[in-house]
Parts: sequence; C-alpha cells; structure tokens
Amino acid sequence: MGRRRRIFEGKAKVLYEGPEPGTLVQYFKDDTVAWHSKKKGTITGKGVLNNRISEYLMSRLGEIGVPTHFVRRLNMREQLIREAEIIPLRVVVRNVVAGSLSQRLGLPEGSVLPRSIVEFYYKKDDLEDPLVSDEHITAFGWASPYEIDEIMALSLRVNDYLSGLFLGIGVRLVDFRLEFGRLWENDELRIVLTDEISPDNCRLWDIKTNEKMDMDRFRCDLGRVEEAYQEVARRLGILPESATPAKPEGKKS
Repeated sequence: MGRRRRIFEGKAKVLYEGPEPGTLVQYFKDDTVAWHSKKKGTITGKGVLNNRISEYLMSRLGEIGVPTHFVRRLNMREQLIREAEIIPLRVVVRNVVAGSLSQRLGLPEGSVLPRSIVEFYYKKDDLEDPLVSDEHITAFGWASPYEIDEIMALSLRVNDYLSGLFLGIGVRLVDFRLEFGRLWENDELRIVLTDEISPDNCRLWDIKTNEKMDMDRFRCDLGRVEEAYQEVARRLGILPESATPAKPEGKKS
C-alpha cells in the first residue's frame, strides 16, 4: 500500500485512496487502543480476524437490505469500501447492562434491559466521546431529524439481525457501536453503515459462561485476547482452516 495515498489513519485502521473514484481501501491494523487512547497495545493477528469478521457481518447485513459502505474484501487485511461523508456520531445499541451504562446509572452488569436502548455519542476523542441528545445533534447540525430517525431505524434493524445471528452460535450480543455516513446512490442521498463490526466494537459474551469474547479482555487485562477473537471467528465459520485457536480462558467444552 506504500504507493497509494494515505487518506486517514485511526486507532485500528488506515484508509488509503481506492482504485476507482469514490472508493477507499480500508486496512486493519493489529494496534489496540482502549479508554480513549489511555491504554495501547498490539494483538497479533487482530487485523486479519477483524477484516474477516467485519466482511462476513457487513455482507450478511447487505443481504437483508441494510445499506453499507462495504464492497468486498481485497486480501487478509484490506477491504474495498465506498467513500462516504462520515456523520460525527458513535451510535451505541445496548441490550444488556455493561460498561459505561453500569457505571453511569449504578446498575449491576449483566442485567437484561427491558428493551434495547440506542445512545448517541459525539465522535470527539479528545473529549472522550461525550453522550449527546437529539437536541445537541440537530442544534449543531451533525444530522437532521430525518437522518436521526433513519439511523435509529437502521441501528435497531442491525441489532435484531445480529442478536439472532450471534444467539445461533452461542453468543450474547450485549452491546455494540456503529457509525454511519452519507452516500449518493442514483442521485439520492442515503444513510449507510460505515466503519466495521467486530469484537473491537461489540461486547460478546458466551451464552453459557458469560465469558467475554471481545475488546473487554484487553481493557480489563483478562488475557487471551487473540484467542477470544479467534473463537468468535471460529463460531462464525470463517476462521482459516490452518488456524487452530485455543479457547478463551475459562471456556468450557
């Protein structure tokens, strides 16, 4: 990728100029960051696994009509995506109490929510992505009321589909983070799902043991992070045959 122009480098991915107008190449790194860059590390092979997992999940969502920026996987670490105008919001869908929701409201982690909750966070790392309301979003022009409604509807649709998909492989989708962008399609401006869907931005717990199978293993120094990511890929049926991952610590057969 050295000959291609680098457009942007984030914590876990690099975006390069794509081979065709309106496209980008998204490269998945092994770099790992938590707590708004306060904790950094490297998980060997994470970029390869996240590329495969995100390809699989984005493709499945596309098949049920969820518009995404994903085009196709190019190789082990890269995928071709359509260039979209990114909306500066992180959208978190919660099904079970965990993480900041538990801390913020004093609720016990693991409690099942009465219904799925959608939260908006302003995408600003130096401010630690503050929680914002619809009023903030429309007042500052980050998105229109129509776009907020569209993002809400798409987020809940993604949640319904992924919750069922993960349940089928013995995994509980506790919560997850999405990002969205604007994309012109046939002279029509559409809201599309962007970024990635992987254990980096999903909380995934084993149904039987509540074993964490996601980035929380790195955040909380639980160890065996790579093995947890491999186990998610294995259950999805997309782990390369040559790989023989160990199960996350505490995992029972």
